[in-house]
Amino acid sequence: MRSRRPLEIVTLLLAASMPLCSQTATQAKKNSPTSIGAKGSSVQKPDSADSRLSSIVASGHLDDLRWPDFSDYRLHLTNFYRPAAYKPAWIRDGEATPQAIELIQIFKDADREGLLAEDYDGSRWADRLAVLKGTHGAADEARFDAALTVCIMRYVSDAHIGRINPQNLGFEFDVSHKKLDLPHFVRERLVSGTDLRSELAGVEPPFPSYQRLRTALLHYMELEKSGDGEKVLDVGEVSPGGQYAGVAGLTSRLRLLGDLPDSVTIPAGAKVYEGPLVDAVKRFQGRFGLRPTGLLDYKTVVEMNVPLSDRVEQMRLGLERFRWLPYQFKQPPIVINVPEFRLYAFNEKNEVGLTMRVNVGEDYNHQTPMFEGKIQYLVFRPYWNPTPNILRNEIIPDLEKSPSLDGLELVGANEKVVSSGTVTPAMLQEVRTGKLTVRQPPGPENGMGLVKFIFPNQHDVYIHDTPASLDMFSEATEGEEGELKRVASHGCIHLQYPDKFAAYLLRNTTGWDEDRVEKAMHDGRDNLQVNLTPPVPVMIFYMTVVVDESGEVHFFHDIYDHDRTLKLELAHGYPYPK
Repeated sequence: MRSRRPLEIVTLLLAASMPLCSQTATQAKKNSPTSIGAKGSSVQKPDSADSRLSSIVASGHLDDLRWPDFSDYRLHLTNFYRPAAYKPAWIRDGEATPQAIELIQIFKDADREGLLAEDYDGSRWADRLAVLKGTHGAADEARFDAALTVCIMRYVSDAHIGRINPQNLGFEFDVSHKKLDLPHFVRERLVSGTDLRSELAGVEPPFPSYQRLRTALLHYMELEKSGDGEKVLDVGEVSPGGQYAGVAGLTSRLRLLGDLPDSVTIPAGAKVYEGPLVDAVKRFQGRFGLRPTGLLDYKTVVEMNVPLSDRVEQMRLGLERFRWLPYQFKQPPIVINVPEFRLYAFNEKNEVGLTMRVNVGEDYNHQTPMFEGKIQYLVFRPYWNPTPNILRNEIIPDLEKSPSLDGLELVGANEKVVSSGTVTPAMLQEVRTGKLTVRQPPGPENGMGLVKFIFPNQHDVYIHDTPASLDMFSEATEGEEGELKRVASHGCIHLQYPDKFAAYLLRNTTGWDEDRVEKAMHDGRDNLQVNLTPPVPVMIFYMTVVVDESGEVHFFHDIYDHDRTLKLELAHGYPYPK
């Protein structure tokens, strides 16, 4: 069970125990639900809907709700109802307003937005409306009104900034500056609005990629209604042209997922894995983070047999993460999608101007962190200065085994080279105490390669080139059973085309073009810093499903288990940590 925040506890204690002096009591009476008496004086009616609404709001709890505890929204409800003297907002003459009816339908359709209808009491509204249509009292109206206000505030917030604050899951994205004034938004835009769906669509992420993913979600939800069908038969590896007893099931699955066109005919009773089936399997493999070999192996069959409900959930998690992102950028951003092992550089038209493969941090000990920053400068032909962790855990133990620096330099605080050959025990002790450190001089074999891109951060993570002798980006780079794996760094991001990326970042900088970038990398001055004015936003992010501009859906592996963690956290229900 989650504990209340300290501020909530103090507020509740004060509300429950603070004695009222005569002046405070008078002010409280003025702010209480009232009705107009015979002489125009304010007289509270304990059994009125407004009085009951006031009590519900003050309690921060309503048993009628699927998630009864709304203490995290209690202040929002207070600021919504108090200026209107706690009069019901969604009931007129004992009936639900047209706006309430429209919102209820929106709640029922929440699954189509990647949210969950039951989080907004989707199945409970019919009974509540039935109560209002019959003989009912003030308590019924108060509960209906409070429930609808809680649900719409939750919905608006969830659609705009996500259900969970990403910082509670280790994603360093700040959603606080995006938060809406919920009481004002609901009162001014929804209570008397005429097109509430459009109003609510306006708070969603403004990215075309978000809309494409939402459209794909709707398609997969329709597929899910018909079930998964026959499972693809696993008989070990089947090469193109080989005998395969599961042709019928494979054909059905590939058609269902859209990798085998309906126009292609596969003969009934076929037992050979060949032709269009091989092409369809290659397409499937390419969409699911596998090498497109056409080999029908264990990994491919496992991916084909993943239930459609799991794919739908994967898309919902992706839509949730979209809501964590900044919605506006001062400059076109750089986005690195870690599970996809890909970088996207956007241009001034909000289009992808450059994209390439990347290599990211190892799965277990050196995961690449998720955060946003600004690329402030480039360094051509840089030194490599190992992070404290690498120095402590790798370099010092190696020097203890062998005193040879092997291409490294031992330097003092003034960056004067003390040794580039061997390390004496005294020198090694000074490395341990921090008086001396180790670095690698510039050159093709430098750990940073020939250029690095600096966006200062607490993780010591950079974007950079790779040593000339390393090949991280060929199709042959893979893990088990043909799964493409680009997780070999200590957390930094290695680029497939660092020269093109440098030229792209400097495209608006006078005097810089691709030729000058190439010269700076291969023949230029060591440790040459070039500042970016203005800095370029960069986001390191995590999406295991992406829909490209053609509408093709690509799924990627949950390499850091972030999907699983988010799914478990969302299962707890409200109140979510905001």
